[in-house]
This record gives sequence, C-alpha cells and structure tokens, in this order.
Amino acid sequence: MSHRLHSISLNAFAGICLATASFLATAQTPPPYGLSINIDQAKKAMVAAEAEARKNNWQVVISIVDTGGHLVMLQRLEAQNASVDIAIGKARTAVNFRRPSKALEDSLAANGSALRILAVPGVTPLQGGLPIVMDGKIIGGIGVSGVLATQDEVVAKAGLDALAAK
Repeated sequence: MSHRLHSISLNAFAGICLATASFLATAQTPPPYGLSINIDQAKKAMVAAEAEARKNNWQVVISIVDTGGHLVMLQRLEAQNASVDIAIGKARTAVNFRRPSKALEDSLAANGSALRILAVPGVTPLQGGLPIVMDGKIIGGIGVSGVLATQDEVVAKAGLDALAAK
C-alpha cells in the first residue's frame, strides 16, 4: 500500500474515532449489559410489537437481538425486502451503542463531522432501534423497519412496554 493511501486510511480511522467519541461524550451514561434476552422474553416483546403493527396496518419487519447483536427472533409482516436488514441493523446499533438508534441519527444531523460514523461497519443510524433494558441492564435490542421512522419506533416501544409490564 502506498504511503498516501495509508495516510488516508489513518486519517479516515481517526475521523471515525473522533466522531464516535463525540457522539458518546454527548450522550448520557448508558446502562451496562446484563444477561441476554431469553426466548420467552423475546416472544413476549414480539407479540406486542406485532400487535401494534397490525393494529395500525403497518407492513414492517421486527427484529430482536441479544446483547451480542445476534438475531434471536424476526417477524416479517409483508414488508419490503430491504426492511429485513435495516430492522436487524437498527436493533444491533441500539445494543452496540447502548442507546436508541435515533441518538446516532440525531448526532449526524447536529454534527456534520459525525458523518464519518457511517464508515463503521454495522451501524444503522436510523430511528426505530431500541435497547431492551430489564432491571437496569441491557438484555438485547429491538429494531423495526418498514414505515416512517417514528412509526417504526412506536412498534419497537410496544415490545419494550410489554416486557416492562411483567
């Protein structure tokens, strides 16, 4: 690799690190990770999220991931193909950054230099991904895609609310 390409790569990496640090510094301290979501919890969240989507006649994909960002459950309600990867990406982003995916979207809108975060593999800075928190710890993430981003988040929140109701 030439010196110039190596220099560009290092500059890009430094920019990504700065953008990520800037984003993390402006956000509140997120909750720590706990044990991963179990299948019964995932089913409960999925049933509630799906009910919210069906109530509104929204064609979405709902994904639930564990604390490692691994897919636990996915439900596709006649949504477009692209929504599958987007929903999973939103859920993983919420888990990996320990905050709603909208926080990254807001950071990009407020801070143009944060645009470099898009170069980080696996980041989906779009509203609709929420960390699943139980007993003050992140146990997974839920991501929804297929309608307006605000509507995606309404569906995801319904899943969270079902788990909070215990």
